[in-house]
Amino acid sequence: MHSPDLDRSGVPPEVCWGMSSEASRARSALPAIDDRLVEPETRYEMHDGELVYVSPADRPHASRHLQLCALIEAHTGPEVEAACDQLTRTSETDDAAPDVSVYPDDPHPETGGRQLEELAFEVVSTESLSKAAAKAAKLVGRGVRRVFAIDIERSRALEWSAALGAWRELDAAGHIDDPALAVPLPIDALIHNAKADDAVARALAAKHNPVFESIRSQDRTKSRAEGKAEGQAESVISILETRGIVLDSADRTRILDEQDGATLVRWTVRAVTCPDIAALFDDSSQ
Repeated sequence: MHSPDLDRSGVPPEVCWGMSSEASRARSALPAIDDRLVEPETRYEMHDGELVYVSPADRPHASRHLQLCALIEAHTGPEVEAACDQLTRTSETDDAAPDVSVYPDDPHPETGGRQLEELAFEVVSTESLSKAAAKAAKLVGRGVRRVFAIDIERSRALEWSAALGAWRELDAAGHIDDPALAVPLPIDALIHNAKADDAVARALAAKHNPVFESIRSQDRTKSRAEGKAEGQAESVISILETRGIVLDSADRTRILDEQDGATLVRWTVRAVTCPDIAALFDDSSQ
């Protein structure tokens, strides 16, 4: 409910009146992370008390944003959540949304609300790095442990260094290792404009994802069955050749391609006594 003693004339509707109260500021040196300065579900953030419109993305930023979301989701475990464009209140005058956030799944033990991000990621252009730096500094100042930037123009990944007050470039051949990640995140997959499928598949395998493990188990079962069938087929051919039964290429292919175990058992029995290859395949007496 809007407070009756606040003058709302001339204030954009994107500014949120209902949450950031004097009472909440009195309770803590910092407002709650979900205490909004801007209305959620709009394209606005608040930077240093200034309402900032965040425009929609175009290629390649948009495609890299999608890729980043897929990679982060695949590399996190069940104890954390990943979110896209989720607002976080970093100060009295700032309410901003990293492109991707990683935060604990459990609610905050004291407030019952969500916990602060542990990791934050921004997709940026080289020209926007300075703006991203200001955002990163405030996120880290609020308590976010690590903030990363993906510079799409120069194909590089950077991490914010609070000690240096600047971005630090990461080794493109390296990985991001962090307790919030179930498996290390390859930097190469973050910075190159390629499908994330391979990196996602490797992450799912490393996490022993139940669906992935089920598929692998089915593949192993199928491989064992195919291996057994191949061995039986080779036995049939070996018996026939030992007895001097002539096989042309079509006969050999038919035997080797057969996957039905019962058929191969019948052929193995017949191979011992059949007078020719036609008799091996003859099921008219069955």
